[in-house]
Amino acid sequence: MAQEWTPPPGSDTPANIPNYLVLAIISIFCCLPLGIAAVIFAAQVNNKVAAGDTAGALDASKKAKMFSYISIGLGLAGIICYVLFVIIMGVGMGLAGANSY
Repeated sequence: MAQEWTPPPGSDTPANIPNYLVLAIISIFCCLPLGIAAVIFAAQVNNKVAAGDTAGALDASKKAKMFSYISIGLGLAGIICYVLFVIIMGVGMGLAGANSY
């Protein structure tokens, strides 16, 4: 009895492409418009992987990461600007109050 050759399993297994969904959700709290774009692209990654569109999934993953980082960066820059504004105004008001006597 001859043993039949069986081909190795195909590469139909889904690719391991990160979707950055958690990072995208966190970025919503920093800059809403860019955070929403990040969530939309992050949600597309798994669907594109399941459909076999690896290139599209990689593109959506890169865009989700990019929009998330930009959103978080803008949020942090806004917080830093606000803190500097409060410090500068506090010092200015303190100096104005000291000169009024």
